[in-house]
Amino acid sequence: MYEDFTVSDRWTGESLHITWKGNYVAIATRHVDATDIRFAVNGRSLYIAMPNMAWVEQKRRTGHVITDYLAAQTAGRYLKQAIASGYDNGRDIYTMTVDEVLDHAQAVVKEAGGTDNLPSLPVISDNIKPETFLGRLPADPGSPVYAGSPAPGPNDFVKTPDQIKR
Repeated sequence: MYEDFTVSDRWTGESLHITWKGNYVAIATRHVDATDIRFAVNGRSLYIAMPNMAWVEQKRRTGHVITDYLAAQTAGRYLKQAIASGYDNGRDIYTMTVDEVLDHAQAVVKEAGGTDNLPSLPVISDNIKPETFLGRLPADPGSPVYAGSPAPGPNDFVKTPDQIKR
C-alpha cells in the first residue's frame, strides 16, 4: 500500500519513489509530542509528524489503537496525496493534525479491508533479529559491553516454525 510506492509530482511530473524507513517518537529527538514517520523520497529523507494525541483520540473514538503498521500506512497515504495534489514543496517535515491522522487512518483501514490486512513493514532478514542486523544492543553478544561470549549464540537467530517443532 503506502510503505513503498511511486507517485508523480503534480508540478514537475517527476516520478518519485517513496519507501518507509522508520517510526520515531519525536519527544526524544525534537522535544515535541509527536511521532515522526520517516520516508525516503528518491533517496531524500522526509518526515511526517503525527501528533501523539491522535493515538489517544483514536482509542477514545473507536476503541482501537493506531499500530506502527497503521501509522506508517497513514503517513504514507498523507504523503502520497500531498505530492499528487502539489502540496509538497520539498520540505523535510510535514505535520498532520489529529483530524488528518484519524481521517487517513480510517481511509487506510477501509482500503485494506481491516487492520488484519495491513501489509507488514519491511523485514530486514527472515533469519536474523533486526537489532542484531542493524547494530548491537548492550545485552547482545558481540557488543563491546556484553559480558558473555563475543559470538552470536542460537538465541540471536529467529527460529522458523519447523525449527521450533524439532
